[in-house]
Amino acid sequence: MSSSTDNASLKLWPSGNGLLDRIAPADQTKLRRYCEVIDLRAGTVLYEPGDPLSHVYFLLSGMVSLIAVMQDGRSVETMTIGREGVIATSASGYVDPAFSRFLVQVPGMAVRTTAQGFEDMVDGSVGLCSAVSRYREVLLRTTLQIVACNAIHSVRQRCARWILTTHDRSGSDVLPLTQASLAEMLGVKRNAVSIVLRELHRLGMIENQRSQIAVVDRVALNLVACECYGLVCREQERLLTDGPSPECND
Repeated sequence: MSSSTDNASLKLWPSGNGLLDRIAPADQTKLRRYCEVIDLRAGTVLYEPGDPLSHVYFLLSGMVSLIAVMQDGRSVETMTIGREGVIATSASGYVDPAFSRFLVQVPGMAVRTTAQGFEDMVDGSVGLCSAVSRYREVLLRTTLQIVACNAIHSVRQRCARWILTTHDRSGSDVLPLTQASLAEMLGVKRNAVSIVLRELHRLGMIENQRSQIAVVDRVALNLVACECYGLVCREQERLLTDGPSPECND
């Protein structure tokens, strides 16, 4: 991970993040001093379980996966976060430990601030406070739905859901993903993912090339994906486009 700019680069507030874009221009001016824009490289681990959450990341592009890691080394993805949200929202002045591995799945850029800077930003902007409060509720509801999804739905359905979600989060039609990484995210064996991807390719929904998946037909993929994809999208749209949260109006 390398810094692409310093704070001076924020003379023009970077657009692209769903939460930051909701902040009023006057608040944006005050918040710039807390932030820097950085590059996020694929494969970078931002946090391991137990690490202090020292920084918060507002993604402008790319995607980060939250991965549950078991004692025997097995792992499974529990959440994906992209340009719609923020990474490590529980960070605060007393520095909480990470509960999951935070892995950069799709490369991109992010606005980064320290944990204390994040708290100051939230305290200083009603718009950001409201957006973050609602986004935390989205994360909770999404996590509960994905738990049910992983237990009930087929690999084919979950694979289609994951591709659609990654497509939404990353903002790119070409997803730099290997079959091995996709299998890890879904918590299944690689050959199971290989079979599904070949079928989706044969049906013209994706192009499956070495180390990347290109989305060709979203409509068809949506028909294959389980109900969880649409449900989560609707909840996200509902919660993130309503008015300010009451707790931010005190």
